[in-house]
Amino acid sequence: MADSIRVAPSLLAADFAALGEAVRTVETAGADLLHLDVMDGRFVPNLTFGPIVVEAVRKTTRLPLDVHLMIEEPIRHVDAFADAGADWLTIHVEACEDPAATLDAIRRRGVKPGISLRPGTSFSDLEPFLGAVGLVLVMTVEPGFGGQAYRPEQEAKLTRARQLRRAADLDYVIEVDGGIGRETAPAAVAAGAEILVTGSALFGAEDIPAFIRDLRAVSPPPV
Repeated sequence: MADSIRVAPSLLAADFAALGEAVRTVETAGADLLHLDVMDGRFVPNLTFGPIVVEAVRKTTRLPLDVHLMIEEPIRHVDAFADAGADWLTIHVEACEDPAATLDAIRRRGVKPGISLRPGTSFSDLEPFLGAVGLVLVMTVEPGFGGQAYRPEQEAKLTRARQLRRAADLDYVIEVDGGIGRETAPAAVAAGAEILVTGSALFGAEDIPAFIRDLRAVSPPPV
């Protein structure tokens, strides 16, 4: 459970021609971890990057790497991303034939397992796996593309994640991704988010350190 709000810049929105510089910029600006979106062109229509980019980022920073696997049957690639230096590997419940086995494979590699779901997927689909994860990622946009508008109806899933964690005495952190900026962060945090993934809004900000400070300053709800 997070004691304060953490900010995870999404490198999908960075300038890949100067990726190392972008990583150093957000690290100096106060980012808590880095979010890397891996897309396979099958589970989602877009294609991004694979372990080689994760490995390159690992060499440029000491920040934790939060790798979001938007790929079908991610169990096939756990070893590659673990070897590349991922600290977190988050899978989609919809993309796995056996989510429990996939989460176990991640944990056995010494990487922290996370689980996520599309906006159209019921949160109940995640509930059997909550005891096996250290992170629950709620998508407030459809996965696959950056720059989409925040969908406030997804806040109910953040609240549900917080309620179930308390009721079952679990210890995962709650992350939100999609349309997060100064205007939307307070509502997401009020609903239960503790890690804010932010891409287009952060990298488009005139003052990135101030942007990160503003997001980290959002007050979480009382425990």
